[in-house]
Amino acid sequence: MNQQPGTSGLIFNEPLLWDKSRDGRCAMSLPKSDVEREPLDENLTGDSPNLPQLSELDVVRHYTRLSQWNFGVDSGMYPLGSCTMKYNPKTNEVQAARQGFASAHPLSGDEFSQGALKLMYNLEQYLAEITGFEAVTLQPAAGAHGELAGMLMIHAYFAKNGKQRSKILIPDTAHGTNPASAALCGYESINIKSGKNGILEPSVVEAIMDEDTAGIMLTNPNTLGLFETDIKEIALIVHSKGGLVYGDGANMNAIMGIVKPGDIGIDVLHLNLHKTFSTPHGGGGPGSGPVAVGKTLEPFLPIPRIVKELDTYKLVTDFPDTMGRIHTFYGHFGIMVRAYAYILSMGAKGLTDASKLAVLNANYVKESLKGTLNLPYDLPCMHECVFNDEFQKEYHITTMDMAKRLLDFGFHPPTVYFPLVVDGAFMVEPTETESKEDIDQFIDAVKAIAREAAEDPEKLRKAPLLTKVTRLDEVAAARKPCLRG
Repeated sequence: MNQQPGTSGLIFNEPLLWDKSRDGRCAMSLPKSDVEREPLDENLTGDSPNLPQLSELDVVRHYTRLSQWNFGVDSGMYPLGSCTMKYNPKTNEVQAARQGFASAHPLSGDEFSQGALKLMYNLEQYLAEITGFEAVTLQPAAGAHGELAGMLMIHAYFAKNGKQRSKILIPDTAHGTNPASAALCGYESINIKSGKNGILEPSVVEAIMDEDTAGIMLTNPNTLGLFETDIKEIALIVHSKGGLVYGDGANMNAIMGIVKPGDIGIDVLHLNLHKTFSTPHGGGGPGSGPVAVGKTLEPFLPIPRIVKELDTYKLVTDFPDTMGRIHTFYGHFGIMVRAYAYILSMGAKGLTDASKLAVLNANYVKESLKGTLNLPYDLPCMHECVFNDEFQKEYHITTMDMAKRLLDFGFHPPTVYFPLVVDGAFMVEPTETESKEDIDQFIDAVKAIAREAAEDPEKLRKAPLLTKVTRLDEVAAARKPCLRG
């Protein structure tokens, strides 16, 4: 299948709804009002009507055209490194839409929520088994929220033990949200450099770790797509000084069913259901970032907690050492249903195979593009591989130029300029859900762009050429955003 998915076919323009609005048009028939009409508050509406007036056809065409501009994992390959943009099986959506789940209300009380509570309890047990931890909370609303919850538990642990600590170690290959989560808990982030092979060296941790350091935040596999092979030795060093090990589990899709983080010295780990367990990713949410803990931190889990007594499930708040409540009610239930359906449909072997295939696909991309793009760390990778633009610099072509040109070939660009430890990074994560044919198309596109860099660099500097709009002034967009409407 040599043909690329990119095309310059018909693309509709679509003005703002306010530009299309005409007085008297209405897309719906409302029942006769049984209350008196009141004008809208002028302070809210300003000088012009706040709501556009459109026909039904206007509305349908508007949203249809907007949907045709959109690109998502259902449209094509989404190779964003460190994001795990994998396909979301549609059976998950069917289960989440079942009336008993979709109509569940958080104020119904335990007695009338037994099905929902049972599902959440079972999901916690599955996630604990997959990760090798003692207990799990589903409350956090996203991965970064899970990070914060995990760090708050570490903070509560030291407060309980009588001496709060002031620092946290964070490698240069960690996710960018890690320092923010630590700072919100009052910790100073101490950056530590990875070794020449992109792996954290125990000697570096041992030289810095002291009794005023709360512990370390490790992303494993790290943002270079490499497994931290010395994790157990690092955990022993941190624990010997009374510290704790926080594991960023955002890249769990590479090791699910193969490595249990709880068995290799990690004390607390957050997961991203939208990455590893195939729930919807992006669009502003809702999300879910469960946190798993070992025995040391279990007393500090947020409340309420789901408890099973005989065949009855209930939410319990009577845990004196809890870090407190971090979410209204108990997280985003619809996302939990989707993850639960994914785990049940895949089974233990399916989850393990998903990780194996994700790693296989990433290594296939790495080996296929090695020589076309520079590979700073030429080692077997996990779920993602990181290149850069070193080979294209002689033609004055940057990673951004290549990423923009990929749009013309019909591919969403990979993650660029991250991780910061690689200059001009071009990070690719194909996930397990892409076929060899689709991955080959992506590889062929990158190779074609690399040839263009040498033969027609000006084309790349102007790219994209076939999209609805050409290259935007991203600096102006950030500094002077259009907020009309």
